Amino acid sequence: MDFEKAWNNALRNTEIIRSRVQALMTHADTRVPYILLCESTVNLGDTVVRQGEVLVNKPSIIVPPNNPQFKGFDFEQNPFQQNNLVNFLLVRGISMPSMYYDNKTHSLDIFEGKMSKAIEYYQDLLQKQENVQTGLLTGPEDYWQFSLLVFICSQIIKNADQDIRRLMEEYRKKEDQ
Repeated sequence: MDFEKAWNNALRNTEIIRSRVQALMTHADTRVPYILLCESTVNLGDTVVRQGEVLVNKPSIIVPPNNPQFKGFDFEQNPFQQNNLVNFLLVRGISMPSMYYDNKTHSLDIFEGKMSKAIEYYQDLLQKQENVQTGLLTGPEDYWQFSLLVFICSQIIKNADQDIRRLMEEYRKKEDQ
């Protein structure tokens, strides 16, 4: 896998349509469900629908040195690829917290219709279900893993302020005791 090509393609073509409303947990594992829509490269005019969840292990801003572990992202096929990915991201100033990211794809389906119709359908579905936990994003089919990483990073960054506040509150509680 050419990381440079995959990363740039994912950055250019990933769009977070609907972010998670529910925050990641500061001191516990968080399951981050997602629906990833990709234009099919096999059935032109159709949309590939990947539904799953990523288990993000303790997304706190206080973590050990950067050595993230990715499982279920199909980086495991070559034992050197995961290390190459981490190095690739670090060289570009992208630092993933040292946590365990475990992706479980629950379903891989085809939506018979264009991406715009699929987006509309899944936005309406999540709205009707009042689902604030599931993110909806689009990205390139060939590089879905990188689109998913972009989504997870956006969720971690979104939580930084809350993580700092929670850490300060816990520190103050300990001092008061």
